[in-house]
Amino acid sequence: MKKTPAILVMTAFLLTTGCTNLSKTEQGALSGGAIGAGVGAAATAIAGSSVAAGMIVGGAVGAAAGAYSGCKKDEKC
Repeated sequence: MKKTPAILVMTAFLLTTGCTNLSKTEQGALSGGAIGAGVGAAATAIAGSSVAAGMIVGGAVGAAAGAYSGCKKDEKC
């Protein structure tokens, strides 16, 4: 596995640690996006296809799912 996707995933995780004044919806979107990007990168690296595409799709799906989950916790949906 190349170092670039791993560095991007770690950077995303580190950037989300300083976000303490966010709503649950925003926290869910950020953490879901970071986790989704990591899972997408890992899955596409294992499958042998485009890691960048996996990160983009995984991040988008993860952010949407995280935002929805956080919205439910905020009881605003």
